[in-house]
Amino acid sequence: MGRIFGYELLFRESGSSTTSAKSTAYATSQVIVNAFTEFGVYDLVGNRVCFVNLTRDFLVGALPIPVEPAHAVLEVLETVPIDDAVINGVRVLVEKGHKIALDDFVWGRGHERLLPVASYVKLDILGTPRDDIERMARDCLAYPNIQLLGERLETPADLSFARKLGCSLFQGYVLARPQVVSARVVPSSRLRHVELMGMLSRSDVEMPEIVSIVTSDPALSFRLLRASNSASSGLPRRVSSVHEALVLLGLAKVREWVSLMLLSDLTEGDESTLASAITRARLCQLVADRIGSSGEAAFTAGLLSAVGDILGVPIGDLVDRLPLADDVAAALVGRIGGIGRALDIVEAYESGDLENLRESPIATQELTHAFLKATGFSTHSVSRISDGDNPARNGGTR
Repeated sequence: MGRIFGYELLFRESGSSTTSAKSTAYATSQVIVNAFTEFGVYDLVGNRVCFVNLTRDFLVGALPIPVEPAHAVLEVLETVPIDDAVINGVRVLVEKGHKIALDDFVWGRGHERLLPVASYVKLDILGTPRDDIERMARDCLAYPNIQLLGERLETPADLSFARKLGCSLFQGYVLARPQVVSARVVPSSRLRHVELMGMLSRSDVEMPEIVSIVTSDPALSFRLLRASNSASSGLPRRVSSVHEALVLLGLAKVREWVSLMLLSDLTEGDESTLASAITRARLCQLVADRIGSSGEAAFTAGLLSAVGDILGVPIGDLVDRLPLADDVAAALVGRIGGIGRALDIVEAYESGDLENLRESPIATQELTHAFLKATGFSTHSVSRISDGDNPARNGGTR
């Protein structure tokens, strides 16, 4: 058996089988997005190349191909009609360094016009008459730039026949079955909110950067203005700009408010889930303060640990995407340092893990008192966030 040259990536909707692919622009987009952002192409194929099916929209430049040429071979599907626009588009891709494969190649459909610029021709060994495929193989190999790939090889005899045709690459069940790879995908809008929370957690973040964070999200700006003008804000006067609200509220208060508003979005209005997350964050803060660690950083760590649970994403994956302070990241992933210790204590208390609680430097009775304080803080915070989201409670904004 030879070495692995590459992998073909196909889109499968959740619950579908591996035998029914979507040959659409949507499916291609999902393959590209998932392979190069959600999964990470190296985790999927290592240092091999991946073959990706392209539809006409991608070939003619109507849709972008945000893939480096070294990482992928672009396949022209047999269902794409070949016209001047497609030929010109493929030439542009080749000039950019991309390699092209002609999928399920059949001579006479127009795809032979792409042979001078293609690198690979995929021949359907199972579905093409022997005489036709032998002739096509000879004609294709007349182009010195072409390598033949025999596909749909199901038996050792198919593999032997493909070798006789001059194929140097092989694909089919006789070699390996398709493998379904899945992952939980975080919608980009929700991921943006988590990223903002991560930015706010940094100890070196300054007011201009927070202004930029808030104003980058019009809905968040509007809600912060409403919240700052509510009766619970404590501001001496009504404010009319995000910058004014941020200056009057102060850095610490703004970080707290905005983080809670972003968390509210992530919980999609579920006040119970929101309250639980805030309670954990506040309890982490109180415990960290008690054991001599950074309470503010522990609040962020507690909040983000809850976010991981809410999104159903492993905390390590979440941390990899966020611009977190080193101590917060280390606490979340490895339970390192005082913040990590605070997280351990809080999680043990939440789960009733009495054995680990016995090792805590804080007595259970003191933890219970801190939990009640955290619950009160959470109740007040949820109410305050609701004030900011409901203009009827605060008379709206002016």
